[in-house]
Amino acid sequence: MNPGSPSPRAASDIPHAATLQDVAREAGVSLATASRVLNGSERKVAGAFRERVERAAEALGYTPNVSAQATARGHSPVIALLVADIADPYFGQIAAGVARGADEHGLVVTISITERDPERENRILRALRGQRPQGLILAASRADDAEAGSASAELEAFERYGGRVVAFGDLPGDGDGDAGVRTIVIDNAGGAEELGRRMAALGYRSAIGIGAAEGVRTSDDRLNGFARGFASGGGTMDRIHRGDFRRESGAEAMAAALEEGVEPGTLVFGMSDVVALGAMSAIRAAGRAVGADIAVCGFDDVSASGDVTPALTTVRVPLNEAGYQAFRAIVDDGWIQAPLPVEVVVRGSTPGLA
Repeated sequence: MNPGSPSPRAASDIPHAATLQDVAREAGVSLATASRVLNGSERKVAGAFRERVERAAEALGYTPNVSAQATARGHSPVIALLVADIADPYFGQIAAGVARGADEHGLVVTISITERDPERENRILRALRGQRPQGLILAASRADDAEAGSASAELEAFERYGGRVVAFGDLPGDGDGDAGVRTIVIDNAGGAEELGRRMAALGYRSAIGIGAAEGVRTSDDRLNGFARGFASGGGTMDRIHRGDFRRESGAEAMAAALEEGVEPGTLVFGMSDVVALGAMSAIRAAGRAVGADIAVCGFDDVSASGDVTPALTTVRVPLNEAGYQAFRAIVDDGWIQAPLPVEVVVRGSTPGLA
């Protein structure tokens, strides 16, 4: 050994990650008791012992081995949430509801972004299956096509490994094979139909729809529902411009409609508030007025809808509660969906026609 070089340390002096055995020894309890406290066992532990174990774990910096827990239980203390776009406030409110439930149960939520790409979604599902989350929540809007339907095999494999799947709306290709998948149903068609009736009652007779590509269920349900309700009051959906769920897409679709020509008194229905807000910006950019000249309405009632001027007429959906119910569907064996009522909220963007 060269002079001045550090002397080797004994193996016992080298710091190591605290183990469950270390915590049990520090707390003066059995390994089984320490495990029940720190690994979320349903068996009760006396309050005094629980406090001793928790203090020892904090003092030693103990972190549970999630991989070991997953092996022992068949799943990890994690809820996986798949959303299309985390920047969309629609998914942000759902995620907040899921996180509220997870916090109540001491679980962790991981969020993955699918970008509404079926291939990307399948890759995420395969990766998640290896991590064995306790549950999987699919919140992204889905398309009725064969490529999206290929996710069924991944979901069936996930359930075989003991995970529970919850989806917003029906899965593509639903049938007996998906009987174990629980669904959170939002009345998109009914809410949009009521909105259409209310807009016709305000005197509007000509409407333009802005939606996603055909086959995307949320968009189709809302556009078709609105058209039915509007027609029942004497209105007509003259044309539909299609894009995606981004604000920019709403602005582009509205700009295209304006190039074709939009008469004063026309009503624009954006299939989501985010899309409708984009349409409002395009109307202003063209030197037209929102409300008195071209009326606009949306769906979801995200927070920004009440902040713009004029405020956006929309359909209020309890998205936070929907996220919370999705979490409960993971952890409650006897879960039954509670009502998620939707409500039309009329604001200044649709002042009505004399």
